Amino acid sequence: MFRSNPDGYQPKHQTSTGNWPSSWLPSISSGAALVSSIFLFRRWLLIPLISTGLGWPAVGLADRYRTTQHDFGGVGLLQTPSARMAPEGGFSFNANRTSPYSRYSISVQPLPWLEANIRYIAITNRKYGEAIAGDQSYKDKAIDAKFRLWEESYWLPQVALGFRDMGGTGLFSSEFLVANKRFYDLDLSLGLAWGYIGNRGDVSNPLAEIGLRDEGRAGSTGEVGGEFNTSAFFSGPVGIFGGVEYQTPWDRLRLKAELDGNDYKSEPQANNQDQDSSVNLAAVFRLSHGIDLTAGWERGNTAMFGISFSTNLKSGPLPPKVLDPAPEPRRALPAGVTASQVDWQDVSNRLHDNAGFAVEEIAIKDREVIVTGNQTTYREEAKGLGRASRVLDNSLGKGTYDWYTLVNKPRGMETSENSIRPDRLRALEENRLTLEQMRRATVTATPSIVSKDVVHSETLDKFDIGLSLGYNQNVGGPDGFILYQFLARVSSEYRFSRNQWVHGSVGADLINNFDKFKYDAPSKLPRVRTNVREYLTSSDVVLEHLQYTQTQRIGSDLYAMGYAGVLESMFGGVGGEVLLRPHGSDWAIGVDANWVRQRGFRQDFSFRDYSTWTGHMTGYLQTDIYDVLARGSVGRYLAGDYGATLELSRRFNNGIIVGAWATRTDVPSEDFGEGSFDKGIYFTFPFDAFFARSSKSYGSIAWNPLTRDGGARLSRFYQLYDMTETRNTDRFNRGFGQLMK
Repeated sequence: MFRSNPDGYQPKHQTSTGNWPSSWLPSISSGAALVSSIFLFRRWLLIPLISTGLGWPAVGLADRYRTTQHDFGGVGLLQTPSARMAPEGGFSFNANRTSPYSRYSISVQPLPWLEANIRYIAITNRKYGEAIAGDQSYKDKAIDAKFRLWEESYWLPQVALGFRDMGGTGLFSSEFLVANKRFYDLDLSLGLAWGYIGNRGDVSNPLAEIGLRDEGRAGSTGEVGGEFNTSAFFSGPVGIFGGVEYQTPWDRLRLKAELDGNDYKSEPQANNQDQDSSVNLAAVFRLSHGIDLTAGWERGNTAMFGISFSTNLKSGPLPPKVLDPAPEPRRALPAGVTASQVDWQDVSNRLHDNAGFAVEEIAIKDREVIVTGNQTTYREEAKGLGRASRVLDNSLGKGTYDWYTLVNKPRGMETSENSIRPDRLRALEENRLTLEQMRRATVTATPSIVSKDVVHSETLDKFDIGLSLGYNQNVGGPDGFILYQFLARVSSEYRFSRNQWVHGSVGADLINNFDKFKYDAPSKLPRVRTNVREYLTSSDVVLEHLQYTQTQRIGSDLYAMGYAGVLESMFGGVGGEVLLRPHGSDWAIGVDANWVRQRGFRQDFSFRDYSTWTGHMTGYLQTDIYDVLARGSVGRYLAGDYGATLELSRRFNNGIIVGAWATRTDVPSEDFGEGSFDKGIYFTFPFDAFFARSSKSYGSIAWNPLTRDGGARLSRFYQLYDMTETRNTDRFNRGFGQLMK
């Protein structure tokens, strides 16, 4: 379901849809994360399920007072949220049923004080629209956010401010302020809500009393949606909600009771529900680590059933790398071995097999060994550096050379060099040196041009080919909640030189239900993305990508790339990119420009009449806030519109990335259509988070509420910022603890 990345950097937002445009492009896998995450959990939960089975070992306070999800997704009781936050990196997939609503959501905790949710609600007694969807029930999409204002202390409760359905249709929109206080096994919550959660209207709106908001709250038809309708925030009457969550003496069992702030007399789509009681009750049973089952009684007359799968993207269990070779044991060699006495081909092979370093050349300068190549196996540079140093030490003997230097040269571009003293490495192994002292003795710098004697050069491995499984899907559309396709993908690459290559992939359909795919979204713009149905259904064998690429380091901190061919599933053409990225700097800036033409629907070598120029200037800033990377782009998009994109992403130490983007262009909301502007979230997972062998490959899944033409960006297969990742010295420092692994 993922596209592998053999080079160790990820082309921008490759998704479970294969080559289909994603991220800040309207994703063809609208809602892909909701379904694809199930498969991730099967692997992610494998380790704890094996280790604990259905037994229940003794737990600490953190596990005993773990957070649980509520009906709409996010930490809470049943219908109502709480001020509690999941642990940093928390990730949950939730599904539940309370007639007439079936809810599916993903909740993620990218920062300690921020909770984000995406959600689909099936309103099973309302139709999507018989003219376009037959008997399919109506589906609503939404984005939520909750912000912790302050943490609980001895005297003060924890307080959070939240926004439900703030970026969707607004059918279930609500704002709330909630507080929580724990008394041993009892966790009490009390809050005020505007909108859906507070529809009972217990008290008048204090903001309306002073003229800041209206007493009434405009309802949403759900026809356009997607706007952050700030003018409606905190308007209308206010409802009181709250409840208690009780951790029973049995660690598996949690009990919940809440006062619902909604009276169900103002339900969306004239779908009011009878309510016999405003008190909702539920029991949560932990089936196994990371799996909760919930059964409840809501509205005094309706049963509720739900399941939640949870893990932690920051600290979730990683499989032991039992398939990796062990670091080379020390060999007792005589001192003073000269370069002419060394079998450098054997050294090169061992550097590749044990240290994951694909060698281009090995050179000698005075008392320094310089190895140029590319790390292909280990995500942490320091791990490869430590292993490579042992290989060299075992080949050269103690005291022969003072420095071992590895020069990173991905795709023929020198990006960084790391130098280590072998005597210091031996001192670290013998506990005569601390890891901090070892880091101060290790030099990380920008590669320099020096005179050196090359003692070994590797011939270029020119051809690769591989077979993998591909997956496309469309979630939440009028033709069916899940439309899917599995395909066999053949990918190959031919290299003319280390910085010139052709890469391509072909996909062949295996099984799909795209025969149900009939609906074409309306558009007032050039159809650069909304003709997705034709691309997905016109051929069983497609040319996904066929691109010639050339890269070059054109200055100490300046890199360039040119490319031409079939650039993505819907467009081909020519383009180029230039990136300025100082070594060790928190910032970078790049410019790309492209002339593209729309491909034929059969995704062969045919093209349609539409062509355009597109390109952007992009700034990158690696913030000091929880390792958040900010990307801002301005430029021209595929439909000829001009605007800007902001993307924020958080990388955890284990390599998992959580990100979100939003694009605004000069296209008016009414011309953009449903969704109002392009936005979405994505998750990027390193493959070695799921397998017993180390890998630098990544896969991504993206969720985009709707496919629209405005703000659509060319899905470039390679990006220089990702290809020059080794210029980020902060990442090297954070991974330095892997030096001896």
